[in-house]
Amino acid sequence: MSLSCAGAEIVFWFFLSYADCIILHMARTQITDTTKKIGEIVDIYGWVAVRRDHGKIIFIDVRDRSGVVQVVLGPWSGEALYAQAQDLRSEWVVHVQGLVKERPANLVNPDVPTGTIEIEARELTVINQSKTSPFPLDTDGYAINEELRMQYRYLDLRRPRLLRNLMARHRIIKHIRDYLDREGFCEVETPILTKSTPEGARDYVVPSRLYAGKFFALPQSPQQYKQLLMAGGIEKYFQIARCFRDEDTRGDRQPEFTQLDLEMSFVEREDVMRLNEALLIDIVTTLFPEKKIQEIPFPRLTYKEAMETYGTDRPDLRKDKNDPHLLAFAWVIDFPFFEKVEDKKVYHPGEQWTFTHNPFSAPRPEHMAWLMGKEHIGEILTTQYDVALNGFEIGGGSIRNHQPEALEKVFEIMGYAKETVTANFGHMLEAFTYGTPSHGGIAWGLDRLCTLLLNEPNIREVIAFPKTGDAKDLMMQAPAELEEKQLRELHIAIDEKIKK
Repeated sequence: MSLSCAGAEIVFWFFLSYADCIILHMARTQITDTTKKIGEIVDIYGWVAVRRDHGKIIFIDVRDRSGVVQVVLGPWSGEALYAQAQDLRSEWVVHVQGLVKERPANLVNPDVPTGTIEIEARELTVINQSKTSPFPLDTDGYAINEELRMQYRYLDLRRPRLLRNLMARHRIIKHIRDYLDREGFCEVETPILTKSTPEGARDYVVPSRLYAGKFFALPQSPQQYKQLLMAGGIEKYFQIARCFRDEDTRGDRQPEFTQLDLEMSFVEREDVMRLNEALLIDIVTTLFPEKKIQEIPFPRLTYKEAMETYGTDRPDLRKDKNDPHLLAFAWVIDFPFFEKVEDKKVYHPGEQWTFTHNPFSAPRPEHMAWLMGKEHIGEILTTQYDVALNGFEIGGGSIRNHQPEALEKVFEIMGYAKETVTANFGHMLEAFTYGTPSHGGIAWGLDRLCTLLLNEPNIREVIAFPKTGDAKDLMMQAPAELEEKQLRELHIAIDEKIKK
């Protein structure tokens, strides 16, 4: 823009940012907000859920993440727009500009949040066409072959049920972060590439290109790192952590999964349990008000009581198992520290013991002398605490051994040779010689918790891109073979005789 003034020309430049230009070009209205725009022209973007041709009138249900709204076209729309609407098919991506109008009282649909209005289309743009979906998206999806759903997971995610699940999972995680932030916790990310150590499950290993014959491992949990954070003085740590275990799968397990991982310094068992119980109650009452917690405070059972009474250490205490909104939390405490195993081949010819939780747990204070003397091994109880919900373990933790001598005794009892302990856990033992505070924590199975709160049959229904029951990614076709060049770079040779 220019303006002449006293023989001089003054030039005014008006600058718009890229974001401003986008806003001027596309003032998008979320479909759930269209009910607030009666009498206004709106722009909606989404997928064609259904097209219904009633002769002279065409109805189109357009769906975005927030919901579905009915768009109507008729003779008033003009021949070109009407013809364009006749070509639409399910799952085409469209932009509709139109007038929001109230529906007549006899045409209101009370089953849909936008059922009181419809949009009279003025403009229609096809953003992208779609092939015919391999399965319907307007059902809950339970009856569809799961492998087919996993193969086309990006389509399956358009299903309203799965969209709701992912949004609920997001809100749960955000609630956890906000709650722990208020409690003074610091969220810290720990490494994904780490070291393989014997912690119970098989590791996923990653070959090193730079160091021939050596391997990283993906973490089964951040257990060692979070204890080292306590040694580092963080005091209150948490993380929404990715974990990896190469073990057989089932409905509530995956090769990779997500934990709420948490650790605190200068605490006893009661401190950790109190915090976690309060957080679980707050999640339920705030985000799932329709749910009822059967008993507060959560009941407590010893491991011995749980096994003798219910035959399991994750008892289902619901008084009415037909009530989908009933939540029966329970703590199980006083686990045995060690249990005998039949495999005698590990490190010594005598009795073989293994840990029941993890080797870093501390015994109950009154049993520390037994641990240090390697006496009454089968009777030593840990400071472990598990939290169960409706028959599933959703979390477990303990107060940790923070003194190197006590941790060394644990490995001695399990028969680990001294050089093996040094090779695998020397970094932990060394750290504990530099004034590590007492500490304890817990890890929740977030996938499992979300599954139970959302009344889903397995954790695959609350994970965006899960593996199948036999640990495959059918969408990405993984696991997959590597090219010979990649294998050479990683110093790996494949034995064709054992290749499956």
